[in-house]
Amino acid sequence: MPRYAGLTLRVLGTRAAAIGPGKAELIERIDETGSISAAARAMGMSYRRAWQLAEALNRDFREPVIATAVGGERGGGARVTPFGRRIAALYRRMEDSASRAIARDVREFERHLRRRR
Repeated sequence: MPRYAGLTLRVLGTRAAAIGPGKAELIERIDETGSISAAARAMGMSYRRAWQLAEALNRDFREPVIATAVGGERGGGARVTPFGRRIAALYRRMEDSASRAIARDVREFERHLRRRR
């Protein structure tokens, strides 16, 4: 069963959402590109906002999620730690579980909505 598109899962930490769809996607994009700025561009997000989210991820979890390197001769970069990959995968599994749990109720609910024209 595909993930229900209308579901937004946010897992709360002590100060704010520890992870939600945006942070999970940011982790995945950084893992793909090796760059916070490239991940931000792919998401249509400012570099500053992406950097803030990366810092929040590292602050809110017990282990680093994203490791960064300052620019130099070969430029900087970012990489997702093995722990960060596990966090993103766990979040996606939770989304899938939540989608399965509400699937029947969503189908019933949708029967009560007007059809789009």
